[in-house]
Amino acid sequence: RLTLSLACLAGAAAFLQPQLQTPLRKGTTLSAVDSLVVEPIAKVGGVVRLPGSKSLSNRALLLAALCEGETVVENLLASDDTERMLEALDAMGVKVKDLGDSAVRVTSTGSLKAPGKDLFLGNAGTAMRPLAAVVAAVAAVDGTSFTLDGTPRMRERPISDLIDGLQQLGCNVECTVNGEFGGCPPVKAEPTEKEVDGGICRVSGKTSSQFLSALLLASPLLARTKPLEIQITDELISQPYVQLTIDLMKQFDVNVDIAPGYKKFTIQSGQKYTNTKLPDQTYFVEGDASSASYFLAAAAMTGGDLTVVGCGSSSTQGDVRFAEVLKDMGARIEMNPTNITVVGGPAQLKGVDVDCLDIPDAAMTLASVALVAEGTTTIRNVGSWRVKETERMKAIVAETSKFGADVTEQPTTCIIKPPTEIKPMCEIETYDDHRIAMTFALAACAGVPVKILDPGCTSKTFPTYFKELSRVTLDADGRK
Repeated sequence: RLTLSLACLAGAAAFLQPQLQTPLRKGTTLSAVDSLVVEPIAKVGGVVRLPGSKSLSNRALLLAALCEGETVVENLLASDDTERMLEALDAMGVKVKDLGDSAVRVTSTGSLKAPGKDLFLGNAGTAMRPLAAVVAAVAAVDGTSFTLDGTPRMRERPISDLIDGLQQLGCNVECTVNGEFGGCPPVKAEPTEKEVDGGICRVSGKTSSQFLSALLLASPLLARTKPLEIQITDELISQPYVQLTIDLMKQFDVNVDIAPGYKKFTIQSGQKYTNTKLPDQTYFVEGDASSASYFLAAAAMTGGDLTVVGCGSSSTQGDVRFAEVLKDMGARIEMNPTNITVVGGPAQLKGVDVDCLDIPDAAMTLASVALVAEGTTTIRNVGSWRVKETERMKAIVAETSKFGADVTEQPTTCIIKPPTEIKPMCEIETYDDHRIAMTFALAACAGVPVKILDPGCTSKTFPTYFKELSRVTLDADGRK
């Protein structure tokens, strides 16, 4: 088994634990490493320039593909999820040229061609959900066929709410695996016998906001001469992600009418995605707010002075609210339009009782912060954890408990009481889930070493995460 220490990533000469000293062979990548030991982190500090938002990257690529002509997407996230989207677009006749420096040029006729093969999307929910809706619309309008598939875990992630909404609009689409939480991929879309044009669909919003976002993204293709209306039948989770989708659509020249309370969305007929409103036909992807949460948390846990650049008070991403949660816990936070700073200095963090309905991804980071907080931390309204890349509720409970914390699992709530003494060198199972790996690496900020299994799973959204964490790690005096 190949084991690497975090220090090695920054160029250290030796590994942390002598018994784990296995030479890193030339050409070995992090994905080939079985585990990584993160040394105790006394303090973090400096500036982190965030990679592009995963949610915005894949949405922007898809909308650029639905525009006629050339569109440049800058600060595009380099990750497994975006790779799956790029591969799918290439298979459907969209040309994408790498311009270097995290930029691509997307050239399209404005329509998607039948790929002639199944589209494999891995475990990328931000590719599967919007593509399922869009190809169902293309199949209905252009008379083509598509099949979308993914990893075994993707075949366990429910998509039936989205499929039901598309069927209500007249699309000939189905999910072919019946999982624990409903119908799951593969998704098959076929031509329709009757014309599809506008209509009304009623969908649930309590499982994943990505279903509503996917319907919204596909709606201009279906609202040809008649308006299309989407009604939410229950509670809508992760509302900021829906607003993010609507704001992005507007930048690509499609408007959505929103009823009070986010209960109804109307897309007027005759709209079409274009890049004419983009400056120089270029869209810039803002930094990933979910990724920012790890570095903000590390600074708050260690009393470090750190700034994340790429998202802030003007961000369209809901996860920027994580900074406010840290502030409620006692951290000193400065919010600016495009950056967020944790002001260094001693600060005793305290537990909080927080509703995380709108920030389920960033909420995971609280599991590590709770280890050093005084009192109990209660994370509410995170039932969507159960249908993510893994069953995150059970994963968070299992891995947080390893450090000696008393963790209570409820259907949509996780309650964490910190241990009196944090157990060192816990071995963290990551379940092929990037956010589990990144979250529990922060346990090192509690002054203990932690061993992360399969650290390469962070390639899904942040391939350079451990290198970046090592770069901003300081000693107790604030020196490298």
